[in-house]
Order: sequence, then C-alpha cells, then structure tokens
Amino acid sequence: MQEQEPNKDPQRQGGGENGFNWKGLILLFIAMSLFALAIWSKSFSDASKNLNYAEFKELVVEGKIQDDSKRESQGGPDAKARMLLRLGQKDGSAKQYITGWYEVENPAENGGNKYSEFTTPVILEYVGDDLKVLLAENSLQISDLPTDADGIGMMMMSFYMPIFFLLILLYFLFRHQIKAAGKGAMSFGKSKAKLMSMDKSKITFKDVAGIEEAKEEVWEIVEYLRDPKKFQKLGGHIPKGVLMVGSPGTGKTLLARAIAGEAEVPFFSISGSDFVEMFVGVGASRVRDMFEQGRKSAPCLIFIDEIDAVGRHRGHGMGGGHDEREQTLNALLVEMDGFDSQEGVIIIAATNRPDVLDPALLRPGRFDREIRVGLPDVKGREQILQVHAKKVKLAEGVDLGVIARGTPGYSGAELANVINESALLAASKGLKAITLAEMEESRDKVRWGKERRSLALSDKEKANTAYHEAGHAILNELLEHTDPLHKVTIIPRGPALGVTMFLPLEDKYTHRKYELLDGLVVAMGGRVAEEIVFGDVTNGASGDIRQASDIARKMVCNWGMSEDLGMVDYGESQEPVFVARDVGSQRTYSEATAQKIDDEVKRLIDEAYEKATNLINKHRAGLEAIAQALLLYETINGAHVREIMEHGSIQNPPDVPTPPDLPAEPETKPVVAEEKEDNGGEDFSGELAPA
Repeated sequence: MQEQEPNKDPQRQGGGENGFNWKGLILLFIAMSLFALAIWSKSFSDASKNLNYAEFKELVVEGKIQDDSKRESQGGPDAKARMLLRLGQKDGSAKQYITGWYEVENPAENGGNKYSEFTTPVILEYVGDDLKVLLAENSLQISDLPTDADGIGMMMMSFYMPIFFLLILLYFLFRHQIKAAGKGAMSFGKSKAKLMSMDKSKITFKDVAGIEEAKEEVWEIVEYLRDPKKFQKLGGHIPKGVLMVGSPGTGKTLLARAIAGEAEVPFFSISGSDFVEMFVGVGASRVRDMFEQGRKSAPCLIFIDEIDAVGRHRGHGMGGGHDEREQTLNALLVEMDGFDSQEGVIIIAATNRPDVLDPALLRPGRFDREIRVGLPDVKGREQILQVHAKKVKLAEGVDLGVIARGTPGYSGAELANVINESALLAASKGLKAITLAEMEESRDKVRWGKERRSLALSDKEKANTAYHEAGHAILNELLEHTDPLHKVTIIPRGPALGVTMFLPLEDKYTHRKYELLDGLVVAMGGRVAEEIVFGDVTNGASGDIRQASDIARKMVCNWGMSEDLGMVDYGESQEPVFVARDVGSQRTYSEATAQKIDDEVKRLIDEAYEKATNLINKHRAGLEAIAQALLLYETINGAHVREIMEHGSIQNPPDVPTPPDLPAEPETKPVVAEEKEDNGGEDFSGELAPA
C-alpha cells in the first residue's frame, strides 16, 4: 500500500514537490532581471563623457566636432556615423545639454572607435550668444531634440518602466505568499490522517500469521464492510471502535492494514501524537476534521496508532489544569459517541499501555471490542517464519520448527529480524542459500547481541567463565524438572561473557512449583562452581542472583507457594506503573509481614544454593570435563554435555574454532575492566523465568 494525501495541502497549491513555491521563485527572478535591466540601461545612458563648456569650445575650434551634414558631404566609411549635435533637456532641472560625438586622438583606447559621445551642460541665458557665434564660425549647427516632453517620455520609458514592472511583480509575489501563509495558518486544524491506497501489493490476512484468534475476531468487521446490509437486516450493529492491545511488535498495525486490504475500503492512518500541537484547540479541530473525512469516504477504516498519546486518563495530570491533551480527548469522546455505526466508518486503535487509557474511552458505544494481540506460540512463530522466509532463499532441509522452538517470547517483528539477519549473514559468507547455522546465529544475535570473539580475555577469565557456565549446564542435566539443554558457549555475546541456553519442547503458560525450585538451583550453579573450583567468587553471577530473587519473591507474594505465608497476594505486582495514578500507592501489609516475606525469599534462595553445592561436589569430575571442553571448543551443544555425563568425554567432538580475521585498520583496545564490572559472566538462560 502506498500513502497519498486525501486532500490537497493549501500550502502546496501552486507550488512544486514538497510545497516548494516555484511560481514565487519565477516571479522573483523576473523582477530581479528587470531591476538589473533598469540599472544597466541607466549606466549605459550615462556612458558618454562629460565635457565642460571650455573643453567643448576647444574641440570645436580644433575641428574635432562635426555634424552629420559635413560627414555626409565628405563621404567615406564613417559617413553614416551619428554626428548629430543636439541641444535639449536631460532632466527636469534648468540646465540644458549639448550632446554629440567628437573625434578621439587614440581610437585604440576607445575600443577601436574613432568617435566618442560627449555631453556638455550649458545655461543658455549666459552662454547663448557666445554659443551661436562659435558654431557659426565653425560651420556647425544644433539640431534640437523633437520636444522636451518627448525626451522626458523616452527617458521614462527607458528607465522607470522596468522599475514599474518590478513593483508590480513584487506586489503579486507578496500577495501570493501572504495568501499561502494565511491558508497554512488555517490548515492547523486539518487532520493529518493519511489515506492508504490499495495497489497490487496490498496486505491481506495471508500476510498475517501467528495471531489466528485476533484474525477471527476482526473477520466479521471485514464481512460488514463488504456487505453492511447482511448485518443491518437482523438489527445488529457492528462495533464502532476496536481497540487492539498487545506488546510492541506483535502485529497490531499489520492486522489493521490487512482488514483494509481484505475489505478493499479506504484506510486512513494517523498517530495519536499527530493530534497534539502547541496551539490550543488544534487537536480537537483535527479530531473533528478526521471524522468528517471518514464520513465522506464511508465505508472506511480509521486507524489511530499509539492512542495512549492522546487518550490518557483524565484528572491525573501532575500539573493539574485543563491541558490541550484533555481537550483533544474530550473531542474524541464526543465524536465517537455521536458517530452512527450505520455510516460504515469503523475506528481501530492500537496501544501497548491499555492501563493508562481513560475509562470513558473504553466503555461500550465507543471502543466496543478489545482484541488482545499476544506473542505468538510455537506454531504461530513457525507460521511467521514461513511467511518471511518466502522473501529469502533457504537451503534444503532447513527446519523452521527448530528455530520456532528456540525463540520463545519472540514477537513477530523480532522473528522478521531473525530472517533478515540470516540473509545478511549468509550473504557476507558468500553462501548461495541460508542454512540452519545462520538461522541459529541470527536468533542469538537478535536476543543477546553479536558474538564478540575479538574481546581480549585473559586465560584466568576464560577459565572462570567456563566453570561458571559448566555449573549451569551440569545442574540442568542432573535435575528432573528442567528444560532440555540446547547449547553452552563461552564466546562473549552482547553484555554477557558466556551463555547457557535451554530449548523447551513446548511453550509454557504455567509453571509448577517443582520446576521453579529446580530453576532456582540451576541459577545458583554458576556461583557455586566458581566458589568450589577457585575458592572465590566474582560479580559474574549478578544476573543469576537478580533472576532467582525475582522468581522467589513471586513465588511468595503472588503465586501462593509459601507454606508460612499461604495463598495471599501481597501486592508485589510487576505491571507497568502509571506515575500520575500510582505514585501515592502503598503496600497493604504490615512491617511484620514484610519481614516474613524477606525471610521466606531468603530461605528459598539458601536452600537452592545448598542443593546446588551438594550436586556439584558429587559430580565434580563432570564439571571439570564440561569446563575443559568449553575451553577447547568454546561452544558445545546439549548432546555433547550428555555424552560427557555418560562417557566422561565427547564422543563426536565439534570442530576446533579458528581465531577470527581482524580488520587491517588499527583497533581500539577494549576496556576489559569495564565489561567485567558491568555484567561479568552473566547467564541469559531466558526460559528460567515464567513468561
């Protein structure tokens, strides 16, 4: 779909692309040309040499001034040269001027011309008699200009007319600019909604995967837009508004475009932030104009993205008062309440913060239906990967199901990024098709970041990271209620120096108590291994400690998994906070209960640490073998770990990694101390925490 403006922008009328005023530029160019012409004609007319009366008499006596009658009688090549001696007014003063041509001494200095024009100012009241005698003695005569009035008229035509045209052009130029500016000022209240035109590459439900339930809910909207009478016969009313709620990247905007593509109706798209301006009343005016456009184009869809920018809860402003955003929301509420659903215009809005929306916006009659667009499950992720894989070339035998199982919690946008990164990685390697190895590398890159093989780690730090990750891996294999181990690596990736990854067989929406307790033990494995092997600990377990503490506190406060505290919710919700509303909230339990909660959380962590210590001490040989394999191969998968646990060594070892090729240009030395201080060997085994 391509974007086009539903109405012409008044600021762009008469202009070119992007509102550039070509008409004004052309008028300005013509005006400046006429002005330059006037200046040039003035300077050209004043190009004659000014002679005083004494110099004029000297030239007459020397015979260097001749009129046309004498030149024509003498003949020759210059006989037709203008030698007219004229007497007339040159301006409106009392002075008069004698103009004509005189013979120069050096024609080379005069551009090769033998004659040059001269001008001599005279006052006939004083030199009139002397001038007549002088001209009579030298057989010269003065031919007056036609009339003084005609001379002044010619001067006006030659000099003042270009200036006159200049003023007229400037008048039209400024008039056009002022008119355009006035229209631009009045266009502040116009809606910025963009009309998406349907073309051959329109988006349909075939391009939307992984959210089948949401597609089913909006399908009746498509049917209504195709055949409104089908619903009107039975007296049913289609929802006036549909609110799509979901995490970022789950496909809310894509689903709205697919509705318009399937129904083949006009689709207006606007962002919530486009309503709010610095001028009071602009947002409300744009709301009214948007609904007016919708009525003219009915049946149609109006999509408001990020509606929480304008639809936030009223009365919770930190500064108080009636601000512009609330006025815009009031206009939106009034328009939706008076919006007849029979007009065939449906409002679709999207947000990932429904908790901050005003309750009046969510009541029946405005946004009648709320559609949850959640993260895709394993089947949905595979379908999304298949949709995006059609645009790239995959190698034969690539199982997208493996990637789908290894991407729990990924949104549709992240899965699209995985496919794109795979194509870029395969192209950089010079491959003809994308293999499973590039897909897995791209999956890890999207979630944790790119491998940092060039990071300069000492042998001691590598050994510490190897034992840390080996502690996680061996406990994951020893415990019963854990997800299968996928792979272990000590190659730095993103902020972590090593990663242990688990690959669940299926998506989990509930977590059993025993699974959570075993997850706490696995989280403690890295710190326990460091303490047992080196007799010291590092800050590399900060991520594990934070993750384990969060799970233990939820078990106690939210999930009722503590025998001492029972099945009571102690208000430790992790939902997003709306500061203007929740800033004054207080906990609902006493200090004594808070102390019991802290004691219970610490007990769960201590028991998990003790169990991890006992298991690693019992299987110390396996820990050593896994750590040494990591130091040799850097990355091993779950099958290699199981071979070590069963046979004491890897039966099918992977290839020994080769050092990466460094670029030719000098590199800046990495600040190893800062990397260690921030995250150390944090483990990002994301499947430990519940979704």
